[in-house]
Amino acid sequence: MREHAGLKVETIVNGPIMGNCYLVGDAESNKAWLIDPGDDEELIAEHIRASRLDVELILCTHAHIDHAGAVAPLKRRLGVPFAIHPAEKEALAHLPRQAMMFGLPSVDIPEADRELAAGELLPLGRLQAKVLFTPGHSAGGCCFHFAEQSVVFVGDSLFAGSIGRTDLPGGSLPKLLSAIRDQLLCLDDDVVVYCGHGPETTIGVERVDNPFLQAGALGFD
Repeated sequence: MREHAGLKVETIVNGPIMGNCYLVGDAESNKAWLIDPGDDEELIAEHIRASRLDVELILCTHAHIDHAGAVAPLKRRLGVPFAIHPAEKEALAHLPRQAMMFGLPSVDIPEADRELAAGELLPLGRLQAKVLFTPGHSAGGCCFHFAEQSVVFVGDSLFAGSIGRTDLPGGSLPKLLSAIRDQLLCLDDDVVVYCGHGPETTIGVERVDNPFLQAGALGFD
């Protein structure tokens, strides 16, 4: 588990699509969130037990199966609310269909207890994160930015050296590029980027080295 100025972060790689679920906690209060639990309920539950953190909320950056497939059982198991952007409602309802498309076992559709809004500040113990609205990979994609800790959780909007695919329902390349430019590349270079798949990176590295974010690439300006 890593720590960024009092923000604990544990990466839990799960499922056949190797998604990154994040257990994120305030070191002082031990209050925690679970971000993007896609699969492997038992594995994720074991990490929570070992961490001794008190999960009070499940958040999803978006509702694709590899990020939301384990929300329903973990919500029941932990007895906590679930939050996602309302534009993901259709994708959430299609989770069983997504599972079938990828040859995965069927999953339950979780009920969202609260809707995320662009610019909303979410408290986590003594810490807080801002909701950044980043559609394009999906209709209602969101990122969670801890400004004081210089950390952002981006789901599948941005990867180390790449960006999210835009050929799935609700996807749009122009919207994704706009969101990355307006919501992510405006952050400081030292902000650590925790991605939906693969290793973490930084805004500065992606600004300079990501081939999809250079002037003229895919229409990026």
